[in-house]
Amino acid sequence: MSQKSVKGRVIADMLADCPKEVGDDHSLDDRISIVEEDTWTMFFDGAVNLSGSGTGAVLISPNGQHYPVAAKLMFPCTNNIAEYEACILGLQAAIGMEVSKLKVFGDSALIILQTVGEWETRDAKLVPYHDYLEELVEEFQDISFEYLPRIRNQFADALATLSSMLQVAKGLEVKPLKIEVLTRQAHCMTITEEPDGKPWYYDIMKYIQK
Repeated sequence: MSQKSVKGRVIADMLADCPKEVGDDHSLDDRISIVEEDTWTMFFDGAVNLSGSGTGAVLISPNGQHYPVAAKLMFPCTNNIAEYEACILGLQAAIGMEVSKLKVFGDSALIILQTVGEWETRDAKLVPYHDYLEELVEEFQDISFEYLPRIRNQFADALATLSSMLQVAKGLEVKPLKIEVLTRQAHCMTITEEPDGKPWYYDIMKYIQK
C-alpha cells in the first residue's frame, strides 16, 4: 500500500506521548465537519458480548444522508476481529455505492494505527484482515482513517450492539430502522373527538375552506 493512498491522524489525547501535529488547530468536531463536497464519511464499530458478536457501520453522504449497515457474526471472534469485520463491512458498502473519497472514523486505536502503518500487525489472526483491508483501501481515490472516542461513535456502536444481541435465523435480512426525532410526548399528539363525533378542529377547518 502506498503512503499516499492512506492518511491517518490520531487525536492527541489517545496517546499521551504523541505531540499535537503542527498546524492542527481544529477540534475533532471541526475535523469531522470539514469534508469536501464529494467526500463521504464512515463510522464503524464492533461488539462482542455474552449474547454474541456483531458489527455496525454508517455511511454518511455529502448531503447528510445516513446509510447504516450491520451484521451478526455467527462465528467465535475477539473484539479486534469484530472491529476489523465492522470496518471491512463499511468499506465494502462504500465500494458498492461507488464512493471514491471517504473519511473513516473508528474507536479502535489498534485498527486505525495498524491501517495507517503506525503499528505492526503481529497477531496471526488479524494479518488476513489487515491484508484484505489494504486491498479494499486501494479501491478508493482518497481515503483517510482517524481515531475518535467511543462516546463520539454512538451510532455505529448502537448498530453493532443491536446486531450482536439479536438472535436471527441464517439468511434473514432485517431492513434498516427508521429513527424519528419526537419533540412532544405521544399523548400530546393524539387527536381527540368531540361528542358529535367530529374532531375538535372541524369548525376551524370548515371556516378556512370557505
